[in-house]
Amino acid sequence: MGETTTFYRTHTCGELRVEQVGQTVTLAGWMENLREVGQNLAFLVLRDFYGTTQVVLETEETVQAAKELNKETVISVTGVVRERDSKNPKQPTGDIEVVPSKIEVLGRCRHNELPFPINRSREADESARLKYRYLDLRNRSVQQNIVLRCQVVSALRAAMTDHGFLEITTPILTASSPEGARDYLVPSRKHPGKFYALPQAPQQFKQLLMASGFDKYFQIAPCFRDEDARGDRSPGEFYQLDMEMAFANQEDVFAVLEDVLPPIFAKYGKYNTASAAPFRRIPYLEAMEQYGTDKPDLRIDLTLTDATELLSDCGFPPFESQTVKAVVVSDFEGTRKQIDKLCADVEVQSGSKAYWFRLDEKGELVGGISKFVQPIKDQVVEALGLEPNTFVGLSAGAKSASQKTAGVLLKMLGAFCPNHFQKEQYAFCWIVDFPMYEIGEESGELEFCHNPFSMPAGGLDTIEKAIKGEIDPLSITADQYDLVCNGVELSSGAVRNHDPEIMIKAFWMVGLKEEDVRKKFPAMYNAFTYGAPPHAGIAPGVDRMVMLLSGEESIREVIPFPMNKNAQDLMMGAPSVVEQNQLDELSIAITHTEE
Repeated sequence: MGETTTFYRTHTCGELRVEQVGQTVTLAGWMENLREVGQNLAFLVLRDFYGTTQVVLETEETVQAAKELNKETVISVTGVVRERDSKNPKQPTGDIEVVPSKIEVLGRCRHNELPFPINRSREADESARLKYRYLDLRNRSVQQNIVLRCQVVSALRAAMTDHGFLEITTPILTASSPEGARDYLVPSRKHPGKFYALPQAPQQFKQLLMASGFDKYFQIAPCFRDEDARGDRSPGEFYQLDMEMAFANQEDVFAVLEDVLPPIFAKYGKYNTASAAPFRRIPYLEAMEQYGTDKPDLRIDLTLTDATELLSDCGFPPFESQTVKAVVVSDFEGTRKQIDKLCADVEVQSGSKAYWFRLDEKGELVGGISKFVQPIKDQVVEALGLEPNTFVGLSAGAKSASQKTAGVLLKMLGAFCPNHFQKEQYAFCWIVDFPMYEIGEESGELEFCHNPFSMPAGGLDTIEKAIKGEIDPLSITADQYDLVCNGVELSSGAVRNHDPEIMIKAFWMVGLKEEDVRKKFPAMYNAFTYGAPPHAGIAPGVDRMVMLLSGEESIREVIPFPMNKNAQDLMMGAPSVVEQNQLDELSIAITHTEE
């Protein structure tokens, strides 16, 4: 680290080494700790963003002055650097200490008790951490996640610029648009009864940029969605590496991200190995069949086997007339207690039961539903390729439910069996060929499966065949793709539907007429009627990327000021009640308040 000289300090608390012994220096930071040895001797630990330095107080006057200060008081210390008798090899500044001639209070901490010890803040209740986030962020390990985030964002910007992309910012106040999640609405003072919406994503704007003649766009884009929290999703706002390319197809998008992401993951990640290009491509239906999810963790070497024909008539009632999926795990070493817990956890996550049996070391069927399998043992052993000491986990139900349960089971078994889980790497894959349409669970009608702006595979010809009844609409795939890493969906992207004629007919399939499309997407529809180039894009989530790189389980650990699971900012008190005159100015009346 280079020498730091400012009005308040000549060096940082992580900077001094034996080369500075004998120099008079000034440090500034937070008083992290004070350890008294006697009336005339105490050791003070001074901390700033860069590290800590030990300050030795050797007079009754300086010891007493320090005792009057609460921990976390900000002070400056001027003194002479000397070599320590008892060095601390674990600390970068552990070879030296500072003997002060002057201590000045710069910002007094007026609290005798802190909400939690700074260096153990991660052990505190999350509500306390979020309420006092400015104290939580003083913890070096918490702080480092934010530093990592800065480094990753900087690297992404540099890489995208090197690939010829222009960084263009798009509006935050825009129109409400049906994009899959709830909008955050902003009332308009100048136009009573009308609302802006915060963008769920810059989707339409980036497509309009392509129609405007720009060739390559990117942005570290803020996105706003009123949705529930989970481990890999923060409520309220999140950021994504938004990108779009004109005169581009799926291959062009893949080539950019396969070049940009692996070096960043390898350099900044907890693991230094990342998939090299080209990433494996897995069709959606194949992913569901092989892994029971469209977010497979390829670090796990297990796959699903369809055992419907093999086991549906074995006499076990839950298997009758159902789809049965199997996960075969060789060299399995779990106990009965561990298996029972694993099956219980699967049921909690998937909502359906998991079943099992084992082929023990002697080649005998034991445990679980083995008595139902015993009569057809030879067929099962041959069909599933079982060797002694093999565990077979099973799911049953309607096809999609059985796949989901088996997918959860596979993931848990992978995590449980280190010989089937190569953890220390970043394993990327593309999920491709998503269905264009699906039957809505609530409506029972044909709906867009994912992004309505995606180009149907085969273009106009495919849509017209579906309209004529020549093909099943559910058989149509979209030129859409997801980027998955270690079982986490980083992004969805697509080749866009840039042709107004195809767009109208694609929306007609879900019951929207041309006037509906014009009304819902006026700018984009009109822009495309003036001639738009083929274009494609994607938008990997920055928060999720940093979460993976840091090895954190919760996305809130990599966001500077996150909301809690209930979409509340406990530190700032948001959302909050506002004054009546503010509501009156916006022509808003409150008809319901929180109990």
